[in-house]
Amino acid sequence: MSSSLRKEKLSAPSTSAAVAYTTAASLGATTATVDSTTATTADLIRDSTHLVKLQKAVGIASLGSNHKLANVIVPASELIKLIPTLRDLAQNKRAVVLHVPISSASDLSDVLSVRDSGCALLRSSSAQQAVDFALAAALSAQRLGTPFIHCFPESTGAQDIQVYGPLADSVEIASFMDSKQESEGALSPAETAFAMVSQALQLFDTEYSPITYAGAANASLVYVTFGAEVAAETLAEAGAVQISLLRPLNVQAIVEKLPQSTLRLVALEQVVQQPTPWGPMLFDLAAVLHSKEWDAQTERKRPIILDAVSAASPAAFSTQQLAQVTKHAVGLDSPAHFNPAQLVGVVEDGARAQSPADLSGLSLEEKRQRVESIPYGQLLRNMFKDRLNVANAAESQTIWGDAGRTETNPEFGFGQLATYERERAQLAQAVGEVLRDVNVPLSKALHSALSLWLGGRDNAAVATAKQASEISTLLEAEAGAHPALETIRRLRGRFEQRSNWLVGADEWAYDLGSSGVHHVIASGLNINMLVLDTAQYPFAAENKHGARKKDVGLYAMNYGTTYVASVAVYASYTQVLQALAEADAFPGPAVVVAYLPHSDGVFSSNYSPIDVLQQSKLAVDSGAWPLYRWDPLTRDSEKRFQLDSEKLRRSVQDFLKRENVLAAVGASEAQLSGGLSASEEKRTGARLARKARGDVDALVGGLSGPPLLVLFASDNGNAEEAARRIARQGRRRGMDVRCMGMDEFEVDELPFEKTVVVSVSTAGQGEIPTNGREFWKALQAASINLNETQFAVFGLGDSHYWPREEDAIFYNKPARDIDRKLAELGAQRIADLGLGDDQDADGWETGFGDFEQRLWSALNMDVVAGAGNEEEEHKRTDEENKVISNYLRGTIAQSIADTSCGYVDEWDGKLLKFHGTYMQDDRDLRAERMARGEEKAFSFMIRVRLPGGVATPEQWLAMDRLADEYGNQTMKITTRQTFQLHGVLKRNLRETMRGINRALMDTIAACGDVNRNVVASANPLQAHLQPEVARLAADISRHLLPSTSAYHEIWLDDKLVAGSAEQTSSVEDHEPLYGSAYLPRKFKIAIAIPPENDVDVVAYDLGFIAILDESEKEILGYNVMIGGGMGMTHNNRKTYPRLASCLGYVPKHLAVEIAEKVMLVQRDHGDRTNRKHARLKYTVDDHGMDWWREQVEERLGSKLEPARPFKFLRNGDRYGWVKSTPGLNNFTMFIQNGRVANFPGGKPLKSALAELAKAHQGNFRLTCNGHLILADVKDEDVPRMSELLAKHGLDNLDYSALRLHSMACAALPTCGLAMAESERYLPRLIDLLDKVIDEAGLRQDAIVIRMTGCPNGCARPYNAEIAFVGKAPGAYNLYLGGSHTGERLNKIYRETVTEEQILELLTPIIKQYALERNQGEHFGDFVIRKGIIKETREGKDFHDL
Repeated sequence: MSSSLRKEKLSAPSTSAAVAYTTAASLGATTATVDSTTATTADLIRDSTHLVKLQKAVGIASLGSNHKLANVIVPASELIKLIPTLRDLAQNKRAVVLHVPISSASDLSDVLSVRDSGCALLRSSSAQQAVDFALAAALSAQRLGTPFIHCFPESTGAQDIQVYGPLADSVEIASFMDSKQESEGALSPAETAFAMVSQALQLFDTEYSPITYAGAANASLVYVTFGAEVAAETLAEAGAVQISLLRPLNVQAIVEKLPQSTLRLVALEQVVQQPTPWGPMLFDLAAVLHSKEWDAQTERKRPIILDAVSAASPAAFSTQQLAQVTKHAVGLDSPAHFNPAQLVGVVEDGARAQSPADLSGLSLEEKRQRVESIPYGQLLRNMFKDRLNVANAAESQTIWGDAGRTETNPEFGFGQLATYERERAQLAQAVGEVLRDVNVPLSKALHSALSLWLGGRDNAAVATAKQASEISTLLEAEAGAHPALETIRRLRGRFEQRSNWLVGADEWAYDLGSSGVHHVIASGLNINMLVLDTAQYPFAAENKHGARKKDVGLYAMNYGTTYVASVAVYASYTQVLQALAEADAFPGPAVVVAYLPHSDGVFSSNYSPIDVLQQSKLAVDSGAWPLYRWDPLTRDSEKRFQLDSEKLRRSVQDFLKRENVLAAVGASEAQLSGGLSASEEKRTGARLARKARGDVDALVGGLSGPPLLVLFASDNGNAEEAARRIARQGRRRGMDVRCMGMDEFEVDELPFEKTVVVSVSTAGQGEIPTNGREFWKALQAASINLNETQFAVFGLGDSHYWPREEDAIFYNKPARDIDRKLAELGAQRIADLGLGDDQDADGWETGFGDFEQRLWSALNMDVVAGAGNEEEEHKRTDEENKVISNYLRGTIAQSIADTSCGYVDEWDGKLLKFHGTYMQDDRDLRAERMARGEEKAFSFMIRVRLPGGVATPEQWLAMDRLADEYGNQTMKITTRQTFQLHGVLKRNLRETMRGINRALMDTIAACGDVNRNVVASANPLQAHLQPEVARLAADISRHLLPSTSAYHEIWLDDKLVAGSAEQTSSVEDHEPLYGSAYLPRKFKIAIAIPPENDVDVVAYDLGFIAILDESEKEILGYNVMIGGGMGMTHNNRKTYPRLASCLGYVPKHLAVEIAEKVMLVQRDHGDRTNRKHARLKYTVDDHGMDWWREQVEERLGSKLEPARPFKFLRNGDRYGWVKSTPGLNNFTMFIQNGRVANFPGGKPLKSALAELAKAHQGNFRLTCNGHLILADVKDEDVPRMSELLAKHGLDNLDYSALRLHSMACAALPTCGLAMAESERYLPRLIDLLDKVIDEAGLRQDAIVIRMTGCPNGCARPYNAEIAFVGKAPGAYNLYLGGSHTGERLNKIYRETVTEEQILELLTPIIKQYALERNQGEHFGDFVIRKGIIKETREGKDFHDL
């Protein structure tokens, strides 16, 4: 046969190199080839989504679309780790080829271990074959949409191999890809794959076939190999079938290759470390001889099957040696196995484990020594090696059913393992306490090692024996350093994360309580059970003593917190490996029930493999022994149950119906008739579920108490906390409690719940919180009968949130609605509706205490001794989180490396703020995604530290690029004079941070409980002084910067860009200013140059007001202002905004030092117990200004001078062109609400500013009002820049003065705290108000107007002349009376007003202002003078009306 494919010779250093070259060069753009034999496992696939890292490895954005092809060279040793990935590839029909070099029998054993993964399995036997088969596998994978594993013999050293040129333009390849197989639709998957590979192999010069026969035509003994060629001249009178395509197994093709004269089939196998006494090929041959294809040949006698297993390649036997093997095999008259290499003296490349033998007559110690020969025992040892900890050491006895002995009883082993796990928990607690205690002297090495262990103690890859040894050595070196270390030293033997197993037999299933199985499952500890079922099929319901066997797997699944798998090593070896690995990784109890049929209580090497295979096959195929895996922690409920066999036992089906995961069963369920509606289907399933639950209750045998279902819907966490308290109290009373969000529960299952307690908070205008809306919709539409259900409802709300009489209906409306609806459906109310009110002395907890008392009294449930008496889980505080974070590290690095989800946990989320980023989600999509069962659309906001707001054009362009590449294609100029990016995905966080660093900026301390970005006047009247205050802002920021090197370790890999690093990462981590707990809350600093107050200087924790000489040429010093802050909570009078008070005056050379001293006083005396009372403003009001002055002066070592006079005239920006220093000019642009984006309707603001940045020779200055200054434009460049500004409409300042003095925070959709729109709504509202302004003739009169989506005050609303603070969607509190200069707080005028009401209220006031104002009188002053609003003199008066 001659091929027209273009050929060339390649001198390759190895077969792997030739395969890599061929797949890349020949397949060209249609493939991505990666040699992962030189990569780390982490570069492959190591996360729960599996495909993500593989996509990264092969460099393809999307695998599988249009059968796009990927080729990966993978070491055999990695295959077992990739089993979940291989199954995913097969299930999703990915066109991927894994090329696996084989250097030893061990490698081939690893390949055969994954033979049941669903991938096609092809083996080549020479270097040239490897190249040809690699292409054939790739083409077949692409054509079929089926993943292939192609293994080939690895050889090194120069070798000439024929390779092929690019195939894209090959007519033969095109014909192959377009051709259709005859009767293709009628072929089985195995026949289709066989035909496809056969056709692909015909493309080459050499004649290939997936299955070949060599030797005598009338041979009575035939060897069968997997892809290993046995030379015809060595066979003599024997024959050999070489199966190159082992999966899918084409039974018909094998039957046709075997001579009619065959009397003995010898599986000539090259494997090591097999857990079964027979090699994998033997079971394939047994399947062939008991197949319908074989049975169709009625004249043929079924041959005897023999298993010849060794570590030697079949090609290694000489003619004489093979003749000896043949002679030996001919003498065997019944199924047997032997080692042909040992028989004839062929050297093996690896030792094979001893085959199991009959254990009768052995001592207990001998049985212990030989237990690993039992298939599952050896599997455990092979997988977990030195980590394996089998507690009941005499496991062999339990396998044979003798569970009466102490050593073999699971309770005995459980006690050992429970002690180990609990001591590990004690060790973790001790380590945590030591790390938090600053008084315990730890070396940097020990602190680092303990922190690493604490963060990864449940990860076997982290908590290794090596790490344990290293920590022990460090502990010994510091012995006696502190008493707190003694507990850690005593428990140092518990550092290693071991794989804990109890191994037993089906005798355990007859009495789950006394056997200890129940205790293991109920413990919640990380203990695994391997329960071997040794019964013959069909299974008997009772044992010889008349006791009924219970389904251990079903029992464990009903517990709800246990990983469960059902496996059979003789049915799917690959599935067993996956199940054991998943059980080990599961953070809690795991039960693996394993089928191991035996005869008369004896499992020996002489037991017929045919019988074993038949028993396993019948049990699995009938559904009597289903293969499945159940992981209750999987987020996607449809993926919790994975069926790995075709049929499922009915009892398990009923369980799954109840758990609402029938989708996992797929086609194994009968199809419902077309006329059966979805709701009827659910109701039918619910009825079946009830029956199943009855069966389960009988199975459990009364071990659980009365059931209690606790449902919650909560936005801020309080309703969830109330629900979990009820759940904990229920467990203490011996109840069987389930606690979950409302939307996690199906309304149609309510009739089958005996007792239901609901905890629900109030959102917006009397709305159900987001995670309960789908439940409420379903409940409203339900037509169910709840006569057998009893219920109680507790609601959380604020009776003053909606103060108007007509709005009283919104108070706790969700709770009232649910309580009413449940009663309407027939449910029995066992306790009157409980109402928690934020206005009560203890908030919602006042009403909750009364509700709880009534609930437990109605249920008549007393606390049961020993039931659920675990300590209430300690809720970590923010202060503790900072202390144990190892200087802001936490587990951030691990969290951002985890690509299986888009979020980080609560505590890393809090630490990320110190690094300049907040986790957010798109709230526009939240309800829709939750309804689909998807996680929120998480992303991250990144804020830059930019002291003084000065940026170069290059930095602007860098931020513009990062916004496009990683953000949501917009930038935000914040109200604190810096850049903010939104929409950055977790996987892009690090690269975005690095991009900011490359632009000589950073984000550290832009957020968090530290000094944040220091702001300064951007465009003062005294232009020559701006550089000085900008430098001061930078000096203060640098001086107060955290010292930790965590920022550079996590984001920049400790490689600094020259000139950008203000971090001292080379210094040992400590915080000389902050300490390990940092500040109680955020700390903000501003610098202003009168008469411009463009920074709102008294709205900050610390403000510097520049005092100038008489000529205003020089700054002499600063008035120091302390105690400003905007944030508060609606209707909580203990929280309020405050403007700063003057501490005194300091010369300018003391400015940096005074900033430090003020911050240190707050560090030491700020409230660390209540974050709502932790800002510096409350510390000022708690202690008074005289006390503060004393504290600061004591630290400063000198007295502060009295304040000096100054005067502010405004707090807005100066728009348009203004003269700066001689020869330079500034232009201030109006950027509405600071949002830089290419807006629809032909307004490409972002692109326009990028073009401006490319032409600009000076700097940019960002203002605290969210606008942008084109700064330091030379006189000669003004015309050119003016032309550019005009070209893009950026010189258009023809806005009302009201709009020019407006400001809004970001709010929805990204801010998690927003209660209403802000940035997206204020422009529309101003459009409406502008009409009123124009009618009143006030278009050129400035009125400061601001809006926020929540009461936290990011846009500084409380010192604006008009302000709107979001309270609910479309509803705002309206404030009036702030100072035009920012020096006076406003006060609430009306609560909860809508757009229509806003216009009704403001229109007459604005018109009155136009008619009755005094000369030069500002709006805020006017409304106070006229008595429209009362003046607020200080923060504590803010709520007084």
